[in-house]
Amino acid sequence: MNRPVRTLLALLGPLLMVLLGVPALQGTASASAPPAGQTTRYTMTAFTNSSESNMYVYDSADATAFTLRKGPAYTPPSGLIRDPSIFRHTDGFYYMTYTTNWTGNTIGFARSADRVNWTFLYNYTIPISGLTRTWAPEWFIDTDGSVNVIVSLTTASTATHFTAYKLTATDSALTTWSAPAQLSGIGPNNIDTFIVKTGSTYHAFTKNETTKYIEYATASSLTGPYTILKTGDWAGFGSWVEGPALVQLDNGGWRIYYDGYRAGKYWYSDSFDNFATWSTPNEVPGLSGFIRHATVLKETVPGGVTLPTNTTRSLQSVNFPGRYAVVRSDSLGYVDPVSASSSTAVKQSATFTVLPGLADANCYSFRDSAGRYLRHWDFRVRFDAANGTDTFNKDATYCARPGRTSGSVSLESYNYPGRYLRHYNYALRVDLYQNTDTFRADSSFTAVSPWA
Repeated sequence: MNRPVRTLLALLGPLLMVLLGVPALQGTASASAPPAGQTTRYTMTAFTNSSESNMYVYDSADATAFTLRKGPAYTPPSGLIRDPSIFRHTDGFYYMTYTTNWTGNTIGFARSADRVNWTFLYNYTIPISGLTRTWAPEWFIDTDGSVNVIVSLTTASTATHFTAYKLTATDSALTTWSAPAQLSGIGPNNIDTFIVKTGSTYHAFTKNETTKYIEYATASSLTGPYTILKTGDWAGFGSWVEGPALVQLDNGGWRIYYDGYRAGKYWYSDSFDNFATWSTPNEVPGLSGFIRHATVLKETVPGGVTLPTNTTRSLQSVNFPGRYAVVRSDSLGYVDPVSASSSTAVKQSATFTVLPGLADANCYSFRDSAGRYLRHWDFRVRFDAANGTDTFNKDATYCARPGRTSGSVSLESYNYPGRYLRHYNYALRVDLYQNTDTFRADSSFTAVSPWA
């Protein structure tokens, strides 16, 4: 798209979308990144293609690049550990629930102080006569503080006709549970139901066992009645998919992870307009093809990477230390050689003022000596004068993540989570994270004393 058209859309787009009833691709962000000294931590738990009896634990600062913390991290005394789901309780412990077997009427529970080392608690028998399968329990903590498990149950002789039920903990130790309550409107042919709540609305994502698509439903009560609003391939997730799990990102958007079990892939996709539209799915880097039916827990914890604001710095490439992020005369960004013998103009081109992010003050924006901001445009980095629009502010905001080497930083695009500032053939871009040493090096910079 050429620049005049994109600028006009940036100015008029939100108004046109309201008038036309079209959902915006990038909604306003109510959430924000953690302040200095803190960071977001996304903990993923999953079983794997190689074992249904072992649970693996990963974590990530950006919900994209996950690092193995322990695997296997937990093996139950008997049976399976399919579909593990965790949350952190008010007592400070992490609790896990999981599918104990292909057939039967129980779900399992375990506990951990550190998310990594787990202790078996008990198997709980669902008090419904004739159950043949008890699958995919998922935690749901309601806004009233109640602790619930959403579980798929069937009395059929085969793995069909599942219905979603709710169990509510009746004690703080999570040892006693209410009678199962059916979620009206979901089933009797849906499984792997995952629920999130925004405002007063409950949003359910659930797999239709006949069509093999993930469907979408809403309700004003946790137990329903739910109205299924979207069926078929409404979001572009594809078919033969299951195990949806959602988590909110730092910029206020929502990410869904799901299991493309027939293709042997694991996917994620993002929504920034309250679940109306979704980004093109991408495979979870490094884990697709290995993990199965994961859930992700978001927390704010101490740590993280920070940059000094309202100061000037130069951004030195980690893998080409003689090169620095610069703006050339064509207003595009590159990593170019800069040294003590470089001209004053070259040194100025490699010097930026680090500012609180235009879209989120807990992230960062970078301004050159001419007052222009480092922003992405069709995923190419360029420097433009701020125009005050929501689109520009997001294009020019980057959140700091740990770089490849000690003391370095990687800069994640604020409005395109999972894309990072990196050099490719010495040109600066924002590209999707890749699970390679080359990408991690290309996307790592050290903020050093300014050249000018």
